[in-house]
Amino acid sequence: MALEASCRGARKACLDSTPCPCRKKAMRCTFSPLLLQWLSGAGRGVEVTSRPFNADHSESVGLFHAQAKDVTSLAVTWQGNTYESIHSDIIRSFYKHSKNNINCYSINLVMMQKQKEVIDLLTFPYAWNLLSFSTDPPPRILKIALFVKKWPHRSRAGGLERHALTLHLALAKRGHELHIFTASPPNSSFPSYSFPNLVFHLSKPTSGGYLEQAVVWNQFQTQNLTGRSFDVVHTESVGLLHTRAKNVPNLAVTWHGIAYETIHSDIIQELLRTPEAQQASTMTERSAKVVEEVKFFPRYSHHVATSDHAGDVLKRIYMIPEERVHIILNGVDEEIFRPEPSQGNDFKQRLGISKSRSLVLGMAGRLVKDKGHPLIFEALKQIFMENKEFQQSVTVLVAGDGPWGARYKELGAHILVLGPLEQAQLAKFYNAIDIFVNPTLRAQGLDHTLLEAMLTGKPVMATRVASITGSVIVGPEVGYTFSPSVDSLKTTLYRVWNDGRVVLEKKGKAARQRGMQLFTATKMAAAYERLFLCISKEEYCKHQNSS
Repeated sequence: MALEASCRGARKACLDSTPCPCRKKAMRCTFSPLLLQWLSGAGRGVEVTSRPFNADHSESVGLFHAQAKDVTSLAVTWQGNTYESIHSDIIRSFYKHSKNNINCYSINLVMMQKQKEVIDLLTFPYAWNLLSFSTDPPPRILKIALFVKKWPHRSRAGGLERHALTLHLALAKRGHELHIFTASPPNSSFPSYSFPNLVFHLSKPTSGGYLEQAVVWNQFQTQNLTGRSFDVVHTESVGLLHTRAKNVPNLAVTWHGIAYETIHSDIIQELLRTPEAQQASTMTERSAKVVEEVKFFPRYSHHVATSDHAGDVLKRIYMIPEERVHIILNGVDEEIFRPEPSQGNDFKQRLGISKSRSLVLGMAGRLVKDKGHPLIFEALKQIFMENKEFQQSVTVLVAGDGPWGARYKELGAHILVLGPLEQAQLAKFYNAIDIFVNPTLRAQGLDHTLLEAMLTGKPVMATRVASITGSVIVGPEVGYTFSPSVDSLKTTLYRVWNDGRVVLEKKGKAARQRGMQLFTATKMAAAYERLFLCISKEEYCKHQNSS
């Protein structure tokens, strides 16, 4: 190492002919010309002798970034950072105000378990989607209550609502008795279903769009006393508030986003903020929100994390006992989202996309700021200006609704904005593209669009956030990840373009394989069914996995 100016934090310059006092063996130090000039500058009182250098090293900010920015041969070792210290601040704040003391996994690691081994599901540390549950009729029919603030309406459903719809329709198909406590839609009719065992209990929402807790609680109690009581109660996020949930021992909550994950999103948004834009107040409020959640989360009996990262956060940061935290990854309907090349070709033909186009990129979802659309808009704008060949050979399909839909049209005829699509049309959309791009700035939850694209046999490209890299794009064989910056996004788009269709098709096959292993609605529903059985009766908490 060239610069031993900080030996165990002593911050004392190691001269060229002087052994460093923190090393067992004497070592001589060499300096780059820039560092030599800086160390021997006026007022620093350090005399050094120049000789050829190998590298420069700084322990944390032993050398400030103002001087380090021009030293290309320098490496810095970080002994801690501000983001890590947020956890410490949360713990200190929690204990200060509380009256009472309260990784990425490998599929092979799970599959290596002995075939006859009996698993305790309540302490199983990985995603339940990895386990094989019976497809036979359920051993008992459950009476299930669900609290969800809004039931999905056609193509405008968010991730939470789509999760509620996919999961509970699957459970109804399995014969379970479902009672859905949700808000009545303000300006549209409520959808109807052919399942007699699927019952909706509607109520007027609050002005903020949440369930009126007193009303839905009375509805719940009435149904709980009608016939047999509920075997299990399920709430999508805070559909049922903790003030009511604290007295329900057979309750499970599915978290689609928690405040600690959102801190990463806040940081990304701040880094992308333009100088004229006002700083968001959430940057200073988020830690307090995390502390609040750490306090009330334990009032829910069981917690379902929709990503591996969220499960780890609930155990480590929120300090929920491991036997009460269960990872069940989101799933999508594998009967709808599957490879259908002919449908994709028809879809492109109707849109007038020429076969000469070397690449078709696709994006879908809400076209809003926090989904990263300003970021990819700027990246595409710059690429189109600097590389006419890319512009002439690439088509971008944008499915969804939101303010950025109109902006994309400014980029020219090679960007086609399709508006919101029903699921059947969305499946054709995925079949028409070569790769799906998700530039989200939201670090929480597990985006359904990525899973839909993978089941359709398409590679995926997404922002490098923990929920995605820990559960979805776990390696380059299924797609690409990028940092939430214009430069990183441009670099990755160029890499995709240069890789071409042959490479993308190979990645798409691997993505499809991973999707069928983990992200189907069948896998998700089977895992939830077994969790609900386990909550209702302890004997179902033991599982003998099959190879």
